[in-house]
Amino acid sequence: MKKFLKILPWFFFALFAVEFIAVFAPKKDGALHVREFGRLPVLLNGRVQPFDSVGKNTLLQLRSTGDVPLEEVPSWKFWYHAKKLRPTEWLLEVLFKPEVADTRPAFLIHHPELLAELNLRDKGLEKSGLRYFSFNELATNRTASSNSVLREIMTQGRQARQTEEKGRTTLQKQVIKLSSAVALYDGLKSAVSPPGWEDFEAELTAFQSTIKPGMAAMQAKEAKQPYDEEVFTRFWRPLAFFFDMAKDPNAGQAYPLVVPPMHPEISRDNWVNVPFSLLEMVRNNEPFAPVKWFAAMSSGYREDNAVKFNAAVGAYRDWLGENFAPEAKKGRHEFYFNEIKVFLHCMIIYLFAFVLASGSLLSFSIAPNLSESLRKSAFWLVALAGVAHTFGLIFRMVLEGRPPVTNLYSSAIFIGWGAMVLGLVLERFFKVGLGSAVAALAGSITLLIAHNLALGGDTMEMLRAVLDTNFWLATHVVVVTLGYASTFVAGLLAITYICLGVFTPVLSVKSGTTEIGKALTKMVYAIVCFATLFSFVGTVLGGIWADQSWGRFWGWDPKENGALLIVLWNAVILHARWGGLIKERGLMNMAIIGNIVTSWSWFGVNMLGIGLHSYGFMDSAFKWLMAFIATQLAMIALGLLPVRFWQSFRRKNPPGDSPAPPSKPAPQLKPA
Repeated sequence: MKKFLKILPWFFFALFAVEFIAVFAPKKDGALHVREFGRLPVLLNGRVQPFDSVGKNTLLQLRSTGDVPLEEVPSWKFWYHAKKLRPTEWLLEVLFKPEVADTRPAFLIHHPELLAELNLRDKGLEKSGLRYFSFNELATNRTASSNSVLREIMTQGRQARQTEEKGRTTLQKQVIKLSSAVALYDGLKSAVSPPGWEDFEAELTAFQSTIKPGMAAMQAKEAKQPYDEEVFTRFWRPLAFFFDMAKDPNAGQAYPLVVPPMHPEISRDNWVNVPFSLLEMVRNNEPFAPVKWFAAMSSGYREDNAVKFNAAVGAYRDWLGENFAPEAKKGRHEFYFNEIKVFLHCMIIYLFAFVLASGSLLSFSIAPNLSESLRKSAFWLVALAGVAHTFGLIFRMVLEGRPPVTNLYSSAIFIGWGAMVLGLVLERFFKVGLGSAVAALAGSITLLIAHNLALGGDTMEMLRAVLDTNFWLATHVVVVTLGYASTFVAGLLAITYICLGVFTPVLSVKSGTTEIGKALTKMVYAIVCFATLFSFVGTVLGGIWADQSWGRFWGWDPKENGALLIVLWNAVILHARWGGLIKERGLMNMAIIGNIVTSWSWFGVNMLGIGLHSYGFMDSAFKWLMAFIATQLAMIALGLLPVRFWQSFRRKNPPGDSPAPPSKPAPQLKPA
């Protein structure tokens, strides 16, 4: 048994290490080089990204998942892995086989009022209480007013946008979101092949053949001379569409711009969509090389001709390597980052480590050998996940060319990372499993928050002008976010103290010469000191940045007030402890209140939708914030229970809470 307990930590470590090796190892393409196509770069939302990111982020906006199931599986078959279309596979269908993509359940509609109004309550693919619909279902089904569902969605979307944002109902917000998703999908279908061109390659060749006679017919018409009307019509019909795209300055901005600049020596940012490039073809009488390859890809994919498709993808990839090497490199790297899903795997390992660390704490007094084995297992798993977490954080920084925190998503990633580091440091000083438990729990929760924040689409969006400074992002934002992370760690340790104290006798158990309750108190106190320093310095740096950006150091903005609340509350905790106003249990309850203050500063002030700092407005998270606050208030209520209800202190008074009852003197034996 002792041998088994000794090798158990290394077994868990090796198991998950092998999983990471399998995840990080390069994958091979199938007969159709779909993965190679997914690496090709495009320009969307102001930044270069691969086709794979376009597909993934579009799916997240349409159906809140990163893939599309190909079969319906009942929710009770949780062990069955349904066949799915990966983002690039789905995107290829949208671009080159839109008639097939229109049959996929790509749209999520779960608002009951909206489902009833669109007459869709009993239609669509239902999964876990959510309803998914295909484009064809929205286009062919009818509403109660006899309009098609698709037309009704777009009509209601236009009407809802006329209402001010603050006055919109939940139904109006859902309609706007759905109409935007439909417009995005419809635009994506014409991102490469112009509308109506089913065989892109054949249509491109035919259009090229009409350029010279068509231009001659146009000139003759303008000169009011005889011309061939049929030739003119074949030339002008597609050209009119391209001109319409050129007249609208916003045309094509919702689609990925897939054609790189013809003159990269002048500007590498002037990417265009295919219709714009075809206008240049009229002037040059020759299509730009990338357009020809996209046409060959389209024809090859539609014909299921892997040789033709792969040859076009390979030729375009080689051309990009010669002319747009940085963009091609970024596309490959971001595709790899999307594929490995490093933060998802870290979240799973953190959860497993938390279970082991909890088992270690609960078995501490009854099975010391098992407890120590579980503690080591949890520690090494957290360390392994921490290495992968750090790798993902740095990889993302390199991709963005930015410091680690630029938006709410990246702040969740970084706060989890900071909590993980603090937890491992605590575990090295206090080897009782508490540091590992806090690191694992904080890491898993923050990565879960980040996963849900990513459902809105691209998490690497371009920064607002006022945020576009790496110096302040690397100083103020990083320092104040470390203040957030450490305050949360102190709060999690406090929750651990209360749960262990109320439900178990663990707090009074000694580890070496130190009681676990005493060790927890030292941890919370030390981390509150750390949090006070970082939150204060970060807030001051923010004031200096505000002075440089807006000409004032402090403006009582909601976000500024939230940051100040964290500083003040941590200072109140320290002063109350120094002044003897609170003992151990009071310290823990005040640290949990710190969770509420920090969560409000992190998320709550953004939900107000006012102020200069509302960069991540997301009212949809309000109910989750309220639920979190409710759980913290419940923990505080638990911590205020009288001592007699605490399992750890039933036979022993909590240190410093009340004087120990006088003990009876031992009876003296009289000499014989």
